[in-house]
Amino acid sequence: MLSGKHTRFIEEYLVDLNATQAAIAAGYSERTAYSQGQRLLKHVEVAPLIQKAMDARSKRLEITADRVLQELAKLAFYDPMDIFEADGSMKQIKDIDPNTRMALAGLEVTELFEGSGDEKHAYGLLKKIKLADKGQNLERLGRHLKLFSDKLEVTGKDGGPLQHKVSITFVDTTNINAANE
Repeated sequence: MLSGKHTRFIEEYLVDLNATQAAIAAGYSERTAYSQGQRLLKHVEVAPLIQKAMDARSKRLEITADRVLQELAKLAFYDPMDIFEADGSMKQIKDIDPNTRMALAGLEVTELFEGSGDEKHAYGLLKKIKLADKGQNLERLGRHLKLFSDKLEVTGKDGGPLQHKVSITFVDTTNINAANE
């Protein structure tokens, strides 16, 4: 049966998936919060409830592996030219196609003024854009497709298992012991 602290831990853990902070919020000592949080993540009653809540949230938000991969692909394969007009000026945000808009990691627009008081007037806009890191997202997709390997696999001839040959030589020590006596 779950205690009130267990229930509170589950609720707090689901906020940011930080077991230590969830343990503190649930009323455990800050001094032991890390170990309590790790223990609760493995608790026979707590762990399945956390997983059930996370599964329900994923279903509710329609978070699937396919959707995540689709979004990564958009970030990896956008064309920066799709942000600009033929004359090199930046398109209005509403005119950028949705897939390319996904690649916008930041957009800063500053109105530029000239003069002061009654003579002050806007004369232009300064637009700064930051785009998603294509390399990082290509690497993520490549790892998913197992295009890269962080492991070194060693095989024998024609991809088969390595053959090991062990030689053991026995030396007759009976004559040595007799000569030393």
